[in-house]
Amino acid sequence: MQTSGFNTIIETILFIYIFYYVFKFLAKLFLPLLVKKVVEKAGQNFQQQQQNAQNTTWGKTKNNDEVIIDTANAKKSRETKKVGDYVDYEEID
Repeated sequence: MQTSGFNTIIETILFIYIFYYVFKFLAKLFLPLLVKKVVEKAGQNFQQQQQNAQNTTWGKTKNNDEVIIDTANAKKSRETKKVGDYVDYEEID
């Protein structure tokens, strides 16, 4: 069993210091590439979803040649609901 000493503490701190700077260096190298890949993949997914949406929309309108317009609702006038009375407030000096 080893006892902790000054040398062991220094070695641990040195190991953490080296690991931190190696990780920081590798992150500068590979993180931009990783972000670029993720953005490209998201763009491809977005384009694919848009194409699928357009294809399904165009597919539905191509098959339906008949257009039905409901004029019964267009002739009815809409009434506004009366919720309450208007109360005029005056300022008091």
